[in-house]
Amino acid sequence: MATHDKKLFLGGRLKRLRRDMGVTQSRMAENLGVSASYLNLLERNQRPVTAQILLRLADAYDLDLRSLSADDPGGGAGLEEILADRMFADLGVSRHEAAEVAELSPGMAEAMSRLYRAYLDRGRLIDLGVFERPDGSVTSSSQTSTDWVRDLVGSQRNHFAELETAAEAIVAAMKADHQDLGPAVRARLLERFEIQARVMPVEAMASSLRRYDHHRKRLMLSETLAPASRIFAMCYQLGLMEADETLSTLADRFQAPDRATRQLLKVFLGNYLAAAIMTPYEPFLAAMEASGYDIERVRSRFGISYEQAAQRLTTLSRPGSRGTPFFMMRLDAAGNISKRFAAGPFPFSRFGGACPRWNVHDSFKTPGRIITQVIETPDGQRYFTLSRTVRRVSGLQAGLEDELVVGLGCELKYASKLVYARGLDMASPMTVEIGPSCRICERPACPQRAAAPINRTLLVEESSKALSPFPFVT
Repeated sequence: MATHDKKLFLGGRLKRLRRDMGVTQSRMAENLGVSASYLNLLERNQRPVTAQILLRLADAYDLDLRSLSADDPGGGAGLEEILADRMFADLGVSRHEAAEVAELSPGMAEAMSRLYRAYLDRGRLIDLGVFERPDGSVTSSSQTSTDWVRDLVGSQRNHFAELETAAEAIVAAMKADHQDLGPAVRARLLERFEIQARVMPVEAMASSLRRYDHHRKRLMLSETLAPASRIFAMCYQLGLMEADETLSTLADRFQAPDRATRQLLKVFLGNYLAAAIMTPYEPFLAAMEASGYDIERVRSRFGISYEQAAQRLTTLSRPGSRGTPFFMMRLDAAGNISKRFAAGPFPFSRFGGACPRWNVHDSFKTPGRIITQVIETPDGQRYFTLSRTVRRVSGLQAGLEDELVVGLGCELKYASKLVYARGLDMASPMTVEIGPSCRICERPACPQRAAAPINRTLLVEESSKALSPFPFVT
């Protein structure tokens, strides 16, 4: 019986890859040993990408071929979420069409996302009656600095090779083992930069957790910081001193739209570098792989918190030495998402919170315990997830406890590598169907629905009560 290979049309992803690397079409064509006109046909999906081209891509750019088949974070899913708004209801744009636009024209999909975000922001301003700043200037409803940095990090799969290299050089210069990193970092700051790190009483720090006095060369750390957070703060300062040029060059490369956004990006990059100093790439990855990604065991070995370990797991995308591609989300008791990172595909909601059916919310009932769940998204993809409460700051005033939840997960096909999945029936696991934010979720008969889908008609009957508080016409 004859078989036919499935043709791969990856034009949009080829174009995006070339753009992200800053390579011209003629240069990439030369590297792949094809003509510029042929590469142009590939990028326009007028020719399929052959196995030979894929191998040349991997060889020329040290590329993990899985990255070409991975979903674009915020791409099709984000566009589908936007098109669910009732203003587009009469267009009847299908999920397939939205995914196709995001695939062929990722720049246009991102432009529409920014316009929609500006539209939502403007609506909030109108509701609040706010049209001008105190100085009389017009309030901008464009993409916020936080959103811009978050989207940039997502486009890079939360991996920055230059910072990994810089961190390894700093650790090598200190000649310190990760188990006694704190004293080594403190000594490095003092001996090389004459910076003294001191733990200060909370009364002296006001609302700051970390503050550097440039004139006195003193790094002041609040006593409310946990030991791992104190070391992180010292690593952050050391990173700024040792690798400021690298951080600045990298921040400039991405061409932030304004100074505030550039500063926010540089702070993020500084935090990334600090994490890489605390958990050098290869030793951390080796420890995770050897332990079956036992986070509690490995975090103790490196002297880091659960949240630090979880976030570091989303950065392990070094070509030729990749870890399991995790995604991570941090949220508060009200469901507000303050962090989201992904080394692999996961359809984060860009304009809402997490689905209430995902047991990440239940972690508040079991503080300090890791709970697991297999979830399935509307596109049929399944993920194995871990959720656990964390406390960012200790020793706060009574009533100001800072308890959050970290949700961590990966595609179900990787779950067999995780110690937390032992005993799980991989062939037919108990699965919970989740969706995006309620206003665009079209799963019927959901008892936990908090809002009606905006692109569906409510179905309200006097003679009966539905399981869902917002039944709708399917």
